[in-house]
Amino acid sequence: MEYSPEFKQNFATAYLAEEYERLEEEAADACAAAGEDAELKSMAEEDEKRVRARQADILAEIERILAKEKEEAEKPSSMVMELRAGAGGDEAAIFARDLKEMYQKYAESRSWKTRVIDDLTLEIAGADAYEALRYETGVHRVQRVPETEKSGRIHTSTASVAVLPIRAKHTFEINPADIEMEFSRSGGAGGQNVNKVETAVRLIHKPTGVDVRSSSERSQKANREKALQILMAKLEAAEEEKQAREHAAERKAQIGTGDRSEKIRTYNYLQDRVTDHRLKESWHNLPKILLGGLDPVVEALQEAAREGGVGPAAQEE
Repeated sequence: MEYSPEFKQNFATAYLAEEYERLEEEAADACAAAGEDAELKSMAEEDEKRVRARQADILAEIERILAKEKEEAEKPSSMVMELRAGAGGDEAAIFARDLKEMYQKYAESRSWKTRVIDDLTLEIAGADAYEALRYETGVHRVQRVPETEKSGRIHTSTASVAVLPIRAKHTFEINPADIEMEFSRSGGAGGQNVNKVETAVRLIHKPTGVDVRSSSERSQKANREKALQILMAKLEAAEEEKQAREHAAERKAQIGTGDRSEKIRTYNYLQDRVTDHRLKESWHNLPKILLGGLDPVVEALQEAAREGGVGPAAQEE
């Protein structure tokens, strides 16, 4: 890395840049003072070697700081969690809402900010929220006796979860002509309208058919911006998933595929057990987990990722 005066414009590297320039002046002054005196010139050369070594250390430190800043800038500060009911009819819809509440309570326990974007779509803001919840993507399965089931028969239903990081810098470009926009009123509890104008926004990316709806903001403009942000995240995630499939052989050590179609976890009420099929590990005290006690599961997944990961999820218990 070469020195640049721009380093002084960055608060994190300004003091190092000033020290670099001070050393440069020190070396120049020593050479000028030496003149033609052989002994002084020899001493000045030794001083210059010392200065250049110190300057090299400074540049290395500046490079490390700038690299860390770049990493932090690219690290998502928030994420969107999209849940959808799968197989199982009404019971699947109930399960999807149970999962939504579980993630909301977990976020609250970590002091992250949560907001409902639209029905089963959550926005979670926190420095390490995405890193903690990124492995929740996939199909979650529940086995329980529904409250409406009089015969005591166990039902199995599913819900899918997608975790989308919201990044400051995007890797996907959207042609405005490819977006279809629809407006509607934001609905409140009991079918009531939160407002009398059409503030809710639905965006459809025509080439892919991907659609996003936002109704949490008070203005149409704010909902449009939020929906576009989520649409960008969904398209980036789809592209990353496509590339992952193309390089599946290289991803054997990773935690699953990150695909919504992959069955990753089962919540078994009768056995009071949650099983993550990727880790082949189970935890008991299901009520506590559903109340946001996800720490043991999250920590186990993060530890597995640090150690090189585990194989794809099993499709059955």
